[in-house]
Amino acid sequence: MSSSTKYIFVTGGVTSSLGKGIISASLAKLLQGRGYSVTIQKLDPYINIDPGTLNPYEHGECFVTNDGAETDLDLGHYERFLNVSTSQANNVTTGKIYQSVIEKERRGEFLGKTVQVIPHITDEIKERIQILGNSGEYDFVITEIGGTVGDIESLPYVEAVRQMLWEFKRRTLVIHLTLIPYLKAAGELKTKPTQHSVKALLELGVQPDILVCRSEYHVDRAMRKKIALFCNVEPNAVIESLDASSIYEVPLLMQQEELDKVVLEKLNLPHEGEANLVEWLHFLDRLKNPKSKVTIGLIGKYIELKDSYKSIIEGFHHAGAANECSVNIEWIHSEKLTDDNVAYRLKDLDGILVAPGFGSRGIEGKILAIQYARENDIPFFGICLGMQCAVIEFARNVLGLRDAHTTEIDAATQNPVIAIMENQKDLTQKGGTMRLGAYACDLTKDSRSAEAYGSQKITERHRHRYEFNNDYLEAIEAKGMIAVGKNPDTGLVEVVEIPDHIWFVGTQFHPEYKSTVERPHPLFISFVKAAIRKKKSTLV
Repeated sequence: MSSSTKYIFVTGGVTSSLGKGIISASLAKLLQGRGYSVTIQKLDPYINIDPGTLNPYEHGECFVTNDGAETDLDLGHYERFLNVSTSQANNVTTGKIYQSVIEKERRGEFLGKTVQVIPHITDEIKERIQILGNSGEYDFVITEIGGTVGDIESLPYVEAVRQMLWEFKRRTLVIHLTLIPYLKAAGELKTKPTQHSVKALLELGVQPDILVCRSEYHVDRAMRKKIALFCNVEPNAVIESLDASSIYEVPLLMQQEELDKVVLEKLNLPHEGEANLVEWLHFLDRLKNPKSKVTIGLIGKYIELKDSYKSIIEGFHHAGAANECSVNIEWIHSEKLTDDNVAYRLKDLDGILVAPGFGSRGIEGKILAIQYARENDIPFFGICLGMQCAVIEFARNVLGLRDAHTTEIDAATQNPVIAIMENQKDLTQKGGTMRLGAYACDLTKDSRSAEAYGSQKITERHRHRYEFNNDYLEAIEAKGMIAVGKNPDTGLVEVVEIPDHIWFVGTQFHPEYKSTVERPHPLFISFVKAAIRKKKSTLV
């Protein structure tokens, strides 16, 4: 461990989905606002190597970093709050831990000793936790431990934390996030779940320094004193975390509760003054006080679980604020779109986004939505599979290639306008083998995309196996869909546009991954601006 890096561990109890990721990101934002360099990492207890092969219904969106890591969606929150890129080192799973230890055992690195959870697994966890700190780049490394205290899967992580607290006493701190439920029948808040949660943590040898208590109602001073007494923490270290209308209000709530001051005080660091959140406040003001409103249809097949499109949702929040516009998302299941209802379902939209995804389910509905957007001059944004569907729709309905398809869905199609990438053909393993991470793209000078970016040289993140088939490029461009963005090394088509349309852009990459509060993504900004124009034109 670097001699100067401080490590903060965030655990959770009582129930999952309390918001450890948002609390971690909010604390990081406050510390960053005080001038500290901060990063956040997520330790996930599941045995999968990464979430890349998980169904979105299982774990929500799979977030992708610049260096090609497929990670937990919380890393998206970390980047959006801090405006700092994450990496492979920011997400660790039990699968990665055990894979590494077993590989070391096979190489004989343990000199014939029996390999055990303690010390071998816990040593590996501690080593992973310290990678970012040892880089010398950060004053603070905040480590969020997935799951809840008491989960069998989380035990090795909590044990690793216990060991680090003992080994590095003055450089570590534990925040425990818990729940104070309101019982309607009793008409009062109950602290017992929090007490039991802390007791479970104590039984594992970890005493939390700070308690962050999620609640729907105000936790008064008397209740805080009671919690502090039962849980061995100071009263000012019992932090109230009320439900917020937006995740972007949480840093301000934590600032009011002086979470950052308590943290700094406990780590014997200067804690006078306040974090500088001027830009954050400006963003919140624009977000909460829009001057206009548009409705964007999000066409996807995982809409029952909104977290499957988390980065897209947040991209609209950022772009909406940049345009002083409220973006209302109309969730439309692509599987339920038909020739008979597509016009009725989409006619009142100011813009249409066709989301990324994999597999055949719902793909024809996506193609119908794109046809409607193209033929009715509605701003359209296609991301990854959404861009590929735009090419398929154009080939079918403009070029007249009625069987045009992607070989992902129809391997026997006579017109594979989307085909598997050459370097993907012989791969047998699914996990971590897609075209992942950041790649360069050159944009055509007068394209909408170049205008939005203010540059012809861009870099964006990818996650795909299939690509635009350049055998069809000349024919498609002759009919009016133009490849305005290409990878300079491979010629891979990254962006397509229809110049005669009000706003029609499809990207093979995922722009949503790079949108942050401080740097809303230029394509999202441009798309929302086009939706505003469309709405104004229909009101004239």
